[in-house]
This record gives sequence, C-alpha cells and structure tokens, in this order.
Amino acid sequence: MPVHGLHGYAEMRSSAAAYHLERDVLSVTGTDAVSYLQGQCSQDVAALQLGQSADALLLDPKGKIDALVRVSRWDGGFVLDTDAGFGPIVKGRLERFRLRVAVAIQSLEWHCVALRGPESVEAVEGSPELIVPVEWPGLSGVDLLGPSGASVGETEWVAAGTVRCDLPAWEAARIEAGIPVGGREVTEGCIAAELGLVERTVSFTKGCFTGQELVARLDARGSKVARRLCGVVLSDGDGSPERPWPQVGARVLTPDGSVEVGQLTSVAWSPALDATVALSLLHRRVTPPDTVLVDGGDGTWLTGDARTLPLS
Repeated sequence: MPVHGLHGYAEMRSSAAAYHLERDVLSVTGTDAVSYLQGQCSQDVAALQLGQSADALLLDPKGKIDALVRVSRWDGGFVLDTDAGFGPIVKGRLERFRLRVAVAIQSLEWHCVALRGPESVEAVEGSPELIVPVEWPGLSGVDLLGPSGASVGETEWVAAGTVRCDLPAWEAARIEAGIPVGGREVTEGCIAAELGLVERTVSFTKGCFTGQELVARLDARGSKVARRLCGVVLSDGDGSPERPWPQVGARVLTPDGSVEVGQLTSVAWSPALDATVALSLLHRRVTPPDTVLVDGGDGTWLTGDARTLPLS
C-alpha cells in the first residue's frame, strides 16, 4: 500500500521501487579521452576501472559549476550522465575546451531506471549497459542505464512485481536525503562547497583541472561560504501529499521577517516527517537548527525549521 498516497515510498524503505529517471547521456571516446576528461572533471576519472562510476563536476575557469555529472568507465571510453536538460550544456562545455585532442563527444539515446531500496540489486534483470551503485544518505540502490525501446514507466530491466515509484514519492525521498539536482539546487553561479558536493565529487590528489583554484582555496579555509544547502521542514500550514505547500520559489526569511535568506528550490510532502519538506540554499545568517519564515504565497507566512541534511 502506498504511504499517504505516495506510490512506492514505503517500498523504497522496505524492499525496492523503480523510477524512470530522466537523464541526458553522452559518450566520450578516443585515444585522448582519459587525459582530456582528467583535466576537465573535478574527479579522478583516470582511476576508474571498467564499469566503475564516480560523480564529478564540470567547472568554469572561475570555479563555478557548469554541470554535475556522473562519469562511468565504459568499453571504448566513458559515459557521462547528467540531469535532464543538461546534456547540451555538458556537451557544449566539453566541446569548448576540446583543442587538438583525439576525443569524440556524442549524445546517446539511453534511458535511466533508478531502483531504490535494500532489495534493489535483486530487482534487476535483463542486460542494461551500466549498473551503477547509488548511496544516498539512508537509502541505497542502483541506476540502470542503456538503450531501451521501453516506454516511460516500463522497462525490461526490472523484475516483474517491482513497485513503480511516482514523482511525489521520489521527490520526498530525494529531499529527505538532501540530493541536489540541476535546475533546482545546482544553478548557474553555484559553487561546490555551498551544495555539500566537495567530498562526493572532488579529488585533491589527481592533479590540475579547470576551476580547481577556487575549490582548493575554499577547502583550505574550511569551506566557509556565504550560503549552504539546508532542509526546511514546515511546522504549520495545510500541506498534504496532494498539495505540498508552499511552492518552489517561496521566499525564506529570518524569524523576525526582516531579511530574506533564500528561496525554496524543491518541495514535497514527507510521510516520514508528516510535513512538507523542502531544500533551500540559505544564507549563513541562518545556522541550523534555526527557525525561519516561509512565504505561503497567499498573504500568509509559515513557520519552518531550517535543518542540516539529511532530514530525519
């Protein structure tokens, strides 16, 4: 039975649930693929063995994030997958710095099916090109990638009887785990330390890469930044599984309402917390755990709790 109408939420915690995750996928091949990506990505991609994957950042020369990607060592080169809509950005960014190197960058018509839950591995069947282990805080699973003629919501890679997760359930689990995505939390001008991505995506031992200076300087100074990704739990209001409230973009203010400290970037109903939960890049004026005010959008103000991630 779905919890509070969020189909697949309970199964992600107890067994396994599948979700058709929209991703853009590219291949990077050629005799210079390893050295080229090593100089462009924040991660040590040269250390990846065939079939291994790691999250990485593509940064501009000033150290700001162009895109968050996952790099997988694949037969003949690498596969990069990223949030839907960011494929052209990744391709353009890689093409822009591709000078006098034997590298080919191509978009792939691949799909991604995400399985989350303690029985995710057992729910895999068929032959996706890549089976990528995923570890979210408090929630593990695998992502399956490859070419597929299956329609959205159906795939030959998932065992019969596996529950399909719907978007509200997926968003609730993602927000609770504090996983940022492109276009919401990962936006133009963001830096890795603000989003808590340094440990997950950056190697400081691999050598130079584009944008390294800012990342290294901030890390040496204890990653002291003006804002950080936080969770917000709404402690009042009339949110529900059908209508989490307030909406994405709602302003977040200090408790006295005098200073705006951020905006909600993702919002969902959390069965675990029985409340609306959200993500927000909050100014350092707010130090979790702390109280904030959130614009309800209809002349009302809601009281929220700013918390460190993951939410529990």
